[in-house]
Amino acid sequence: MNAADIRQTWDRDGFISPLRVLSPESAQHHRNVMEATEAQHGKLHYKFKMHSVLKSPWEIATNETLLDAVEAILGPNILIYNVCYIVKEAGATTYISWHQDLTYWGLSNDHQVSAWVALSPATAESGCMRMVPGSHKHGRVEHLETEDQNNALALGQTVQGVDEAASILTPLQPGEASLHHGWTLHASMPNVSDDRRIGVNIQYLSTDCRQTMHDQDSAILVRGVDQYQHFKVDVPALRDMHPVDLARRDALDAKINAVYQSLSSPRPS
Repeated sequence: MNAADIRQTWDRDGFISPLRVLSPESAQHHRNVMEATEAQHGKLHYKFKMHSVLKSPWEIATNETLLDAVEAILGPNILIYNVCYIVKEAGATTYISWHQDLTYWGLSNDHQVSAWVALSPATAESGCMRMVPGSHKHGRVEHLETEDQNNALALGQTVQGVDEAASILTPLQPGEASLHHGWTLHASMPNVSDDRRIGVNIQYLSTDCRQTMHDQDSAILVRGVDQYQHFKVDVPALRDMHPVDLARRDALDAKINAVYQSLSSPRPS
């Protein structure tokens, strides 16, 4: 897709899928790195700011094809806000309820793109994402926080009454990506396949976006110029899983989680 097609599809549907950004061989290499790192350091699922401690996710997040697509949406000045692995284990009963990404982030605007790069097949069987085309046009909708141990969302946040018949599956092969708007309704089902569903989730922001909850949030400029400088500057990984870098990442992770908690309402009893 060229830049004009990406922008037109984004404005209409609120997502782009699929977009080839890595070869299958490169995707397998990045999967190998991730799983070798897990073998030494434990599971990496939903660990924030992984691009600051491991070179592989930084390389994926700064992929030129991916950045070109993000630039077609956000314009030339782009920050990376967060990179994390999202893993759904083979046979896992966990699912993701219908939600919007921006609900608990505390950001000043929706000049944001969520990218999901597949490192293993994301199929209907493995629990690929479902999107509701055009749902981003309605802005933020009400989320109910629920108690369900199988819901992988931290607060169990769920949008009720979604017309699931209007949703479409967005399967990805290794090395393919999807991009979606922060207000696009999306969800995923359990993984009933015999392989892990592994993806790298990247959050890109326009430089005019800022954190409204505190002044300690961080990001890193990857294209253009940052005339606003709303964020403290992250350091990209130049080495893998060094203790000093891990300590810094843990502190950043805590700040992000604190924002989620502060913006949540009391759970129903």
